Amino acid sequence: MDSPQFTAEPSSNDTVERGFTVSDVLGLRSPTSGADRAPLMFDVIIAGCGPTGAMLAAELRLHDVRVLVLEKETEPVSFVRIVGLHIRSLELMAMRGLLDRIREHGRQRPAGGFFAAINKPAPQGLDSAHAYLLGISQPVIVHLLEEHAIQLGAQVRRGCAVADFEQDDEGVTVELADGEQLRSRYLVGCDGGRSTVRKLLGVGFPGEPSRTETLMGEMEVGVPQEEIAAKVTEIGETNKRFWLRPFGEGAYSVVVPAAGVSDRAEPPTLEDFKQQLRTIAGTDFGVHSPRWLSRFGDATRLAERYRVGRVLLAGDAAHIHPPTGGQGLNLGVQDAFNLGWKLAAQIRGWAPETLLDTYQAERHPVAEEVLDNTRAQMELLSTEPGPKAVRRLLTELMDFDEVNRYLIEKITAIGIRYDFGEGPHLLGRRLPDIDVKQGHLYGLLHRGRGLLLDRTERLTVGGWSDRVDYLADPTAVLDVPCVLLRPDGHVAWIGDDQLDLDDHLSRWFGKPAN
Repeated sequence: MDSPQFTAEPSSNDTVERGFTVSDVLGLRSPTSGADRAPLMFDVIIAGCGPTGAMLAAELRLHDVRVLVLEKETEPVSFVRIVGLHIRSLELMAMRGLLDRIREHGRQRPAGGFFAAINKPAPQGLDSAHAYLLGISQPVIVHLLEEHAIQLGAQVRRGCAVADFEQDDEGVTVELADGEQLRSRYLVGCDGGRSTVRKLLGVGFPGEPSRTETLMGEMEVGVPQEEIAAKVTEIGETNKRFWLRPFGEGAYSVVVPAAGVSDRAEPPTLEDFKQQLRTIAGTDFGVHSPRWLSRFGDATRLAERYRVGRVLLAGDAAHIHPPTGGQGLNLGVQDAFNLGWKLAAQIRGWAPETLLDTYQAERHPVAEEVLDNTRAQMELLSTEPGPKAVRRLLTELMDFDEVNRYLIEKITAIGIRYDFGEGPHLLGRRLPDIDVKQGHLYGLLHRGRGLLLDRTERLTVGGWSDRVDYLADPTAVLDVPCVLLRPDGHVAWIGDDQLDLDDHLSRWFGKPAN
């Protein structure tokens, strides 16, 4: 059956599931569930405008979902903490046309030395066009993602905290701290490790409290760099939670174990840093003029459920863990990519019955694995004889390419395989940014739709063309005949049979439009 080489049908502003009109949006009448409820104003309200919340808002807006993001802070954070975007997150940014803009504000470094800070280079030939780490200021990445969501049409309200909510069969009524009530079809808590949404929802958050605490900050120093380097090398032989690293413009990144475990709501003082530096290094290095100061613990917790009815959790609201390996922000952004198109499909009325449930089915095990690898890394940072012996052994084992590659793929999330059933190795995995006729594969995924890549030129997406794009390209660098990609870039089907393809289109993208 003949099809154009690349087709994309514009999405409609009409939705099937909403069941309300423009009059509802303007507050002229109450929804069909009863006149005592606030009118439906939004499809989704997101609590929290960090990286996860902003990314989720943008993903929903790609599908014309009406989104309001509520952020309790009136202003963005002022401190300049550096975070790292790992390979999979960089790929996702490329899929949405964001990577070039983000890369302008970051600094690239090799993709190695992540696991427990064991200094091993990345293995050769990592299967990605973006096999590096991008260090970027946290306020900058939050601003860029928020700006992206707003440009797509999301509303962001600052200084608005969720105080309570009540859900029913048709929506969620959200009460703000000032008493204002808003109503939407769904609520998503992206409001951090102390999530109000999670607590109000009554979802358990089992795990372990912090046993150790670490101080982290950026500040200037008062001694020569050579003296600092010598002392850091000496102490680093036995204490892997201690370092001072130059950070440009005369500042240093300082990490030092804290004296104990405290209330993380209270930031440390410069004097806390000085005392701990003197205790561990015998000198405070003349630190002064801090840019920002913070502390982090090794608390490790995972929400028992990611969804209860019309309320969902994502990012730190669903999982917290130590920052070893730099996975936290990445895990949350990847949650948003997994959830966004599924929640949009539910709202627009074409989602298969169990599609939204696959969010927890796929992402909860991923978070479990991240929690386990950060637990392991924290043990390997211990100064006790047993963990130090295991660290020495693992350091030797990482000289084997297979071991090093496995750990890098785990930390950077490119090794994830969702369970889509029996099938070829590629099924359930992400497809790298391969070369296609139009240039690069990820350039065809900017709109957040599915994609059929057909090397046989015989298949079609038929009645799913309003949700799935089609590319006929017999020259595509791929060793299978055809692949069906979900909007998050994971391979949902491999084959060359139209009837089998139709079954899988129905599984992921619902009933055909005609």
